[in-house]
Amino acid sequence: MEIYNKYQFIGCESNYEKCTKVIFGAPFDGTSSFKPGSRFAPSRIRMDSYALETYSPYLNLDLKDINIYDAGDLEFPFGNTKKVLDIIHELVTSIYDSNKKPLMIGGEHLISLPAISAASKRYEELVVLHFDAHTDLREDYLGEKYSHATVIKRVWDLLGDNRIYQFGIRSGLREEFEWSSQGHTFINKFLFHLLDDVIKKIKRKPVYVTIDLDVLDPSVFTGTGTPEPGGFSFNNMMTIIKKLSSLNIVGADVVELSPDYDVSGVSTAVACKIIREMLLIL
Repeated sequence: MEIYNKYQFIGCESNYEKCTKVIFGAPFDGTSSFKPGSRFAPSRIRMDSYALETYSPYLNLDLKDINIYDAGDLEFPFGNTKKVLDIIHELVTSIYDSNKKPLMIGGEHLISLPAISAASKRYEELVVLHFDAHTDLREDYLGEKYSHATVIKRVWDLLGDNRIYQFGIRSGLREEFEWSSQGHTFINKFLFHLLDDVIKKIKRKPVYVTIDLDVLDPSVFTGTGTPEPGGFSFNNMMTIIKKLSSLNIVGADVVELSPDYDVSGVSTAVACKIIREMLLIL
């Protein structure tokens, strides 16, 4: 593997052979339905990560104590969504084949699909925890089956019922909520007060965590293409991650930062800190 970025995420300086975790960027926003720009997130996140410390006082853990390799950003062809998904699937599969765990930086939310697909082939009982403002359960978006608005429906196509748990959801078509309520996915609308019950239920399962950063309130996180009022605070997110640390997390992604929509850099700082915490509990 080669690193294509001048910067690595802070604390991720291991080589590939020694590492137990691999972080990489997937700079793709080819199906963004409102404001594009999440393709610029991975490189900006790496650069701004140096404003962080490697130590987390939230978890009392330090990135320096873990061997993490930053594989840089994948290179994608323009205008070929299927090829993009195939490239991600191939890399994540190779990470699992090397007995390592992946954390992917987006990019838009569709990139989660091939990563979860690769994880499901490695772990037959895989469950997905999905944190997002949006249901992402449409069958298609303007006739397109593969979109960031359909990604969790496509994940359901892979996993089926009782395998997807969604939190913070506060936007979607009526039909999406009705379809979910038929037992296809679990939705904790608006909040995460049912997370403890879900954690008890899936305690022994392999878990993939996907975090769409628009789950955060726009007052905390303005730098996204589809801001949705009524979301989590940053401290909510830290509480959630601490709860997740008891699970067997085998893969994760953090997606939908569009850094140019927040010139202050605060949204990028928020994304960096969430990524640090996720790397520590992976």
